[in-house]
Amino acid sequence: MGWNTLDDMDLDGKRVLTRVDINVPVEDGRVSDTTRIDRIVPTINDILAKGGKPMLIAHFGRPKGKVVLDMSLRVVLPALEAALGKSVRLIETLDGAENLTDEARAADVLLLENIRFYPGEEANDPEFAKRLAGLGDVYCNDAFSAAHRAHASTEGVAHHLPSCAGRLMQAELEALEAALGTPKRPVLAVVGGAKVSTKLDLLGNLVEKVNALVIGGGMANTFLAAQGLGVGKSLCEHDMTGTAREIMTKAGAAGCEIILPADVVVAREFKAGAAHEVLPAHACPEDAMILDAGPASVARVNAALDAANTLIWNGPLGAFEIDPFDAATNAAATHAAQLSREGKLISVAGGGDTVAALNQAGAAEDFTYISTAGGAFLEWMEGKPLPGVAALSA
Repeated sequence: MGWNTLDDMDLDGKRVLTRVDINVPVEDGRVSDTTRIDRIVPTINDILAKGGKPMLIAHFGRPKGKVVLDMSLRVVLPALEAALGKSVRLIETLDGAENLTDEARAADVLLLENIRFYPGEEANDPEFAKRLAGLGDVYCNDAFSAAHRAHASTEGVAHHLPSCAGRLMQAELEALEAALGTPKRPVLAVVGGAKVSTKLDLLGNLVEKVNALVIGGGMANTFLAAQGLGVGKSLCEHDMTGTAREIMTKAGAAGCEIILPADVVVAREFKAGAAHEVLPAHACPEDAMILDAGPASVARVNAALDAANTLIWNGPLGAFEIDPFDAATNAAATHAAQLSREGKLISVAGGGDTVAALNQAGAAEDFTYISTAGGAFLEWMEGKPLPGVAALSA
């Protein structure tokens, strides 16, 4: 695929600058979710096994080029050491990293203080990138979630050192290549969420690459309105109906089938347990809101899943946060998980709401790959080049 992995690198006795994403949630001074830390463990262990000395580079929060004590990476040290079962030493300054103490040299892993404390990081300042590169012999990027940023630690350093992808970055790239680059067809995409306007690039790219596209959530209401159907008080971007028609025309020209709700679940109020009814998509009352896809729509989505060999999923089919408007998302996700578990479907999903929805449905474990990369995952799906990936193949 045009980039090296850890398997391609000689790390014995080498200092390995390793960009990771450990921008984890913290509550009461402790890490409350270690998922991102757990996911970098294989990369660090492999570097150590190959005789390398990892120096981790990471950001935490948005200090915007200034030292903000509340955004120190010191808070992640206990969780990082527990996950690795190794000693980790925080290096507070670049000067300290360039002149390591005996105590620091004795540690298994080094962690450079929040890289965004330096204005040269987000500016991708060439001199700052060169100085960073001087701290290592090899550069390993394991932060796909930051790969859409052209920062010094994600892009600039790669031009100064032999570079490779870490295990998490490798897994993300291989999963996305399998889903969109050279997929096993037919390919089905499920795209949901509130607004068409936030996913224009995504929809425009997908209709030329997939065989069928399911549109759900508030976005589906805009497409229904574009077909002249009434959507009552539903979330709907009426000013985007022309754009929705353009996307449908583009899909038709590309041979991509667009699947919209055939029936809908409507309610007069947006709250858990609200009184609701299932109606044909064309029959939404003027005083009601569409809050989920109905059972006939779910059956259509499941049939499309049965016909597919590859699935890309981004966004829920309804207001999944509130019962009973999570039914369509849960049912389709459960079916996709079953097909994946049986080896009949390659399923790749990503995006914040998507991960939450699939976890809620109990389906995430059986998907082939779940990306936690957020913005980078979306930009890849939109067909945009990612600076952090491009630099590895430069």
